[in-house]
Amino acid sequence: MTNVAARTTADVVLLAAGLSAAYVIVTTPPLGRLALRTVYAWLGASVPMYILNEVRRAWVESGQPA
Repeated sequence: MTNVAARTTADVVLLAAGLSAAYVIVTTPPLGRLALRTVYAWLGASVPMYILNEVRRAWVESGQPA
């Protein structure tokens, strides 16, 4: 098996596993609720931190005194 064929096979297997997991999560209500709560928690923590870091970086690059 060539390197390209191995990578293509691995990509197809990972895609199938991801789609299968997504199907199970979407069709099982408790798992769907858990997934939504996880996404909300992740976005609730990462988006404000990203904005804070960008504002801090922009402040430092502007040369304004602290």
